[in-house]
Amino acid sequence: MSAALLIIDMQVGLFHGPEKPHDGERVLANIRQLIHHARLQHVPIYAVRHTGPAGSPIAAGSPFWQLLPELELDAESDHVFDKSRPNAFHDTDLAQQLKNRHVENLYLVGMKTQFCVDATCRVAADLGFKPLLVADAHTCMDTPALPAQAIIEHHNATLGGAFARLINSADVSF
Repeated sequence: MSAALLIIDMQVGLFHGPEKPHDGERVLANIRQLIHHARLQHVPIYAVRHTGPAGSPIAAGSPFWQLLPELELDAESDHVFDKSRPNAFHDTDLAQQLKNRHVENLYLVGMKTQFCVDATCRVAADLGFKPLLVADAHTCMDTPALPAQAIIEHHNATLGGAFARLINSADVSF
């Protein structure tokens, strides 16, 4: 089975903005380790960034819109694309690219757990991919209703089984 790593919205403005992501540095370290392993095993890496409307902090081309430089993505070999909806498949060619590469196992990491990670995970399953949600490599911020840790735990429990297989970054072997 072919695999791919999908990094969702690990952008400067979301990660280094006024609200800090829960356990962000650990999550970033886990994602960087997954990128390293993916490269060693020649697993394709897809990185998507959310594009806000003109004038927003994450409008196309703005400094906050950029993917984190710490990811050390390679424009020559990694697939970077943009989206404007939570679901990374909506109005993008992601599904077709994955199908062209015969990808079945799609490892999902990034931000924000309750929005883009959730939506993309669910749609990946609907499209026939086998999503693997890396439980310790996605994050979000506290909300007025719930702390981030509760949101992450809830989504791991909700998505795990019905929509994705849960896996920890240390157990990923692609």
